[in-house]
Amino acid sequence: MKEFSIDFIQELQARNEALFWSGVLMFLGAAVTGGLIFLTGQKVLGINAWIKPTKFFLSAGIFVWTLGWLLYELRSPIQVQWFSWAVIAIMFFELIYITWKAGLGDLSHFNTSSAFHANMFTLMGAAIMFMTAWTAYIGLLFFVKDLSHLPEAYVWGIRLGITLFVIFAMEGAVMGRQLAHTVGAPDGGEGLPVVNWSKQHGDLRIAHFFGMHALQILPLAGYYVIESKWGILLFSLAYLAFVSFTLWQALQGRPFLGL
Repeated sequence: MKEFSIDFIQELQARNEALFWSGVLMFLGAAVTGGLIFLTGQKVLGINAWIKPTKFFLSAGIFVWTLGWLLYELRSPIQVQWFSWAVIAIMFFELIYITWKAGLGDLSHFNTSSAFHANMFTLMGAAIMFMTAWTAYIGLLFFVKDLSHLPEAYVWGIRLGITLFVIFAMEGAVMGRQLAHTVGAPDGGEGLPVVNWSKQHGDLRIAHFFGMHALQILPLAGYYVIESKWGILLFSLAYLAFVSFTLWQALQGRPFLGL
């Protein structure tokens, strides 16, 4: 098992400065909105309004830092630069809108209460789909580029991590179509701590979460833990089965953990 480098932050900045500093801003955003959780009792769908932007800032920060690290391996500066700035623009567009709506104590997603809200929700969805499609193309480059300078298990972890990310990012369209993430009840019921996944009903956010974080989990497993191509392929297959089960479970209206 390889040791984690203490020079990770410096290396990340060197690999993709734009995504690095964007990630820093996102983590700062998470700290600010996280602090507001304890300073205000304003709620949306029964939970503190600032929980959602805090989670989105954290998730977005992890996402852009992951991309900043992985994209360097493509050795395609022009393609990487265009993609990086597109990701930054789309992420901050969504984060700013989510934060603004939290400040107003209003829904950002699934909000069709007016033409403005419906159009903003549609625009966010279109932007994310565009970014996901572009990410799929980036994933294709990891299949066709010569990456022989990298460990084979790590390369396959990247390839399959991006693949699962794209598949389960697209699952967001299922939530968008039904204008809710809960199956079997309206959004806003009692949920698990922090993540707020429903404790009584199906919740489509679970597969969305685990599937998209394959982008971090599979490359890390392929680099630090699993050192063979077939090992990472089997691990990825097991991971896909787990995430698919959580999606099936949610579609049946069953809670992930009925605590």
